[in-house]
This record gives sequence, C-alpha cells and structure tokens, in this order.
Amino acid sequence: MTLLQITAKGLYCAAGDFYIDPWRPVDFAVITHAHSDHARGGSRQYLASEPGRGILQERLGSGARIQTLPYGASLVRNGVSISLHPAGHILGSAQVRVEHRGEIWVVSGDYKLAPDPTCSAFEPVRCHTFISECTFGLPIYRWRQPDEIFAEINTWWRNNQSAGRTSVLFGYSLGKAQRLLAGVDASIGPIFVHDAVFKLLPFYADAGVRVPEIQLANGPNVRAADGRALVIGPSAVEDSPWLRRFGEVSTAFASGWMQIRGARRRGALDRGFALSDHADWNGLVSAIRATGAERIWLTHGYTAPMVRWLRENGCDADALSTHFEGEGRPA
Repeated sequence: MTLLQITAKGLYCAAGDFYIDPWRPVDFAVITHAHSDHARGGSRQYLASEPGRGILQERLGSGARIQTLPYGASLVRNGVSISLHPAGHILGSAQVRVEHRGEIWVVSGDYKLAPDPTCSAFEPVRCHTFISECTFGLPIYRWRQPDEIFAEINTWWRNNQSAGRTSVLFGYSLGKAQRLLAGVDASIGPIFVHDAVFKLLPFYADAGVRVPEIQLANGPNVRAADGRALVIGPSAVEDSPWLRRFGEVSTAFASGWMQIRGARRRGALDRGFALSDHADWNGLVSAIRATGAERIWLTHGYTAPMVRWLRENGCDADALSTHFEGEGRPA
C-alpha cells in the first residue's frame, strides 16, 4: 500500500488516518489553502498553516475546528509526521510533507514560483513522491515577469482615464485580487473593490501585507470619480447589475488563461492580462526537479502532456484524478 491513495473522499493517508484537501467531510483534514476546491466544510477537524488561519476560518465558518502549524513545524499523528511548507500560491498556502518510516511524500496543493508580495515564496521540499498540480501544463504557458504585466495594467488604466472610462479589472477575490492591489500604481487614481474582496483584506493586513488605500465600490462613489477609478472584483460579477452601476467602463481579466487570445474574446473583455497564481510550464518543471522525487503524480490541468514529457525525460510519472479545479477557465 502506498503512503497516500485516492479514495471516494479524497487523498488519504491510511497510516496517519487523515485526508489532504478532502472533497467530502472527514474526521481529520489537512488543508493546503482556502480556495473552495481545496477547503470544503463539514469535517470534524482541520489542520492548516498559521498564516492562513484567518482566511480559512472565514471560508469554513466560525464553527470549524482549525488547528494550525507554523511553516516548517511538524505534528505527529499515529506515527506519521506532517509538516507544512510555503507554496507561493496565496496567503497561507502550503505544501504538505508526509513522512512515515523513512518514506517522504509531498502534496503541493496549488503553487507558483513567481515573486508575490502577498504570500510566502514557494520552497522546494525534497521527497520520494511529489504530487503536483498541473493547471498550466503546456509549453505555451510561459509567464512574463510580473513587473511587465503590472506596467501594462497601469498603462491600460491611464488610457482609460484619458477616455473617461472606469477601469474594471476582474480576478479571483482570494489571492489574485490582493496581488493586484499590491502591484498596481496607486498614484494613478482612486481604487475601489467588490465586497468579496473587501472582507478579506483585514486578514492580509494582519499578516503584514501592504495594499493601497481602497474603498468599497457602491456605484455612486465610483461614478463620482469621473472615469479615473480602478475597480477590482471577482469575475462572477462580469455581467451583473453591480457592474452596470459604474457607467462607461473598460473591462479586463487577470488570469493565466489570458495567455491565449481566444479566452479574452470568449469573455467579451476589452483586455486580458496573463497574471497567474499557478506555475507555468517552466515553473512546473523546475519545481518537480527541485524535489528530487523518484515518482511524480500530477493532478488537475493538462496532466497528459506533462506526464508524457516527464516519462520521455526518465521520470516515473502518472496522472491522478481529483476534484481539484485549479484556475478555472473563463467562459
């Protein structure tokens, strides 16, 4: 029996009697991060990283029993050592290291290698088996430097100001929105956010993450900015009454899927910025190699091309079917 296995409830460690990011309620769940495809409610007890506690409690509700560990610290459960290590995905995101009788497995959760001031940087962890996400597991996905992308966002915002159009930038409310806030040039104009973003900002402030002064977007206050404003909100409100309150707007989406022009056209967006909180092809290859793992299991995304490439380069690699979604494709 392998140290970790897929069951009807998720990735399970029989020796330690716990699950990692289970998709059904269990007695003991180790959570990599607070995105809803990885952190689901109903479990009896949770273990997560200390930096991610506040956000996870907000997502799961006040009744959820959450135990935390600092990065690098370990907990022993039924003889199995569990430790959490930075994944660089969002605030509090962690890789899960599991060790039993000298065998070491690491579950990556979601991760990226690009610099991000809103979370701890990815740290490779040596192991025998590495279970890696593969959201952008195609060679066409190779990210440019974040500074270049933010320069383009700032230029887009300035150009919209000149035309009297409010700039509305969509991104996931947890992780991406805060990264956008930390990266844009706040001297350009006023910044407003959707409530889904606004309610998470105190947790970032508690973690020492600095973001510019912002206001909650309510319609009238955005209109009063006379086209000078930047509004950040989740993509779910792209075609909603909330957006129509702002008058004339220019819309954009920040996502790795914007690397492909067709994704922007399908979303009827004015602009797309390829800024992702997941590793690109080069990042996946670098992270996998850095673990020194003898066996690689890949989850969610373009697993087949990456499995083929790894096998051609002498690795023992397979795809693993899970309920994780990664960075959802825009409609």
